[in-house]
Amino acid sequence: LDVSMDMWSYFHTCLVSIWLHRFYIYSAVALGISLWIVIQFTTTRTKRKQSCGSPSSPEGTSDKLGNGCGPRQAQRIHVAGVKIFYGSQTGTAKRFAKALAEAVFSLNLPVEIINMEDYDPEDGLVEETSSRNICVFLVATYTEGQPPESAVWFCKWLEEAANDFRVGKSFLQGLRYAVFGLGNSAYVDHYNTVARRMDRWLWMLSASRIMARAEGDCNVAQSKHGSIEADFEAWKDKFLTRLQALCRGEKKPCRGKCKKGKCKTSGKQSKESSDREHGMSEQDNTEAEELFETSSEEEAGDTDSVIDVEDLGNVMGHMKKAKVLLLEGVWHGIAVWHSAQFIPAGLGAPWGSEIVPAHGYKLIGSHSGVKLCRWTKSMLRGRGGCYKHTFYGIESHRCMEATPSLACANKCVFCWRHHTNPVGTEWRWRMDQPEQILQEALEKHQNMIRQFKGVSGVKAARLEEALAVKHCALSLVGEPIMYPHINQLVRLLHQQGISTFLVTNAQFPEEIRRLEPVTQLYVSVDASTKESLKRIDRPLFKDFWQRFLDSLKALAEK
Repeated sequence: LDVSMDMWSYFHTCLVSIWLHRFYIYSAVALGISLWIVIQFTTTRTKRKQSCGSPSSPEGTSDKLGNGCGPRQAQRIHVAGVKIFYGSQTGTAKRFAKALAEAVFSLNLPVEIINMEDYDPEDGLVEETSSRNICVFLVATYTEGQPPESAVWFCKWLEEAANDFRVGKSFLQGLRYAVFGLGNSAYVDHYNTVARRMDRWLWMLSASRIMARAEGDCNVAQSKHGSIEADFEAWKDKFLTRLQALCRGEKKPCRGKCKKGKCKTSGKQSKESSDREHGMSEQDNTEAEELFETSSEEEAGDTDSVIDVEDLGNVMGHMKKAKVLLLEGVWHGIAVWHSAQFIPAGLGAPWGSEIVPAHGYKLIGSHSGVKLCRWTKSMLRGRGGCYKHTFYGIESHRCMEATPSLACANKCVFCWRHHTNPVGTEWRWRMDQPEQILQEALEKHQNMIRQFKGVSGVKAARLEEALAVKHCALSLVGEPIMYPHINQLVRLLHQQGISTFLVTNAQFPEEIRRLEPVTQLYVSVDASTKESLKRIDRPLFKDFWQRFLDSLKALAEK
């Protein structure tokens, strides 16, 4: 019993001592843990450096080539993979795509070969803006400068997206790409036009070119390297070098004049490259582009692709250049001046026959046009429609977008037509009958719908429904209310069970009052004060402000 009491007394004394000195014990434990963490961190870091710096390690070499130094899981992925798109008629582009894929695969990078015919660009290209993939486009130029059959839809979508003012100019911002064209210089007028246009359309949508476009030539006598195969091999070597640089995180292409890894590329040189890209003809443009190796960011001067109000001066500068080209005869058959009066070439040939198709419009007669709305295309794929679908249940794929007048009484600063369309305060042009306009509009609209047959993602049931037009948007280009027979045209549409949505720019109050009932009538309000309206819309009428107010009153009376 005495022994038990002594043991308990000893144990109790120890506990009391520990409790009284607990602060020192806690400090010792904390110090031990800290030392263990420091040792582990130092050891791991040393091993990582040894692994990364070892040239004999296959894993280190692979990771270094792929995306920097160290395990891929621990490093930022600069290039996730490569997607190779090809549009081929005879199989050459497809063969080149396979050869390039093998070379990329040897760099331990994922690679995918895609036939443009089986690809939906509206969904797919948008996803590539954030995928960290590199997109390569190998496309041939076929008869009369047209794309091969497998690339027709891809090119058509890309062209319309680039020229549609409703599609944001930063639509493909983040997509990185390279283009190799296949053509024959024996056909001088159409040499590699498809590749050139595709390169330009991608750039217009703010995609980033990782290297200059290259063009292979089937004409052995003119080919730079003796054959189109040799042209491709030379470009492939450059592409692989550029790809490895991107994997290491380098952003700008190297010109071969580097010191300490920094390229000596002047901003002036980049600006000149950009001017050559957009200011010269396509034939001269090719020769100019062979001289430089710039990315799209350099061409744009490292500026934001979204145009701000303060930047409208630059936009106007491009518009003035377009007018100079027009006067020099680059665009033919638009219009002529005679006796101080604007006379449209529609008296002999439809005015706007060059400009309007460039923006996806099909010309009707002398002064009308029809176009497929982007929401029509969207709904053909089973996606959402425009606000009329959201608010009123309108089926966007059954809506026809048309105008009976490509002319306008305003010269708005935001106009996508670059002010090449005729303007005036009254109708002075040869006039087509409303029956002709409606018939041709329906025919050309249906022909454009039929082109979607077999396109990836388009639903057959929606395509069949779209051939029967149920709605007509008289808007988006020109001033439809200027057409003297607008009431007869609206009447004809209603007789065929087609609803009407008309948009006017608020400069024709009397025409608004005389307008017979339409399904919905809209008035564009682009500014809230007289001064700002004058600056933005640049109306031709001297009493534009009073007309604007009267138009709003006329709308309220409807």
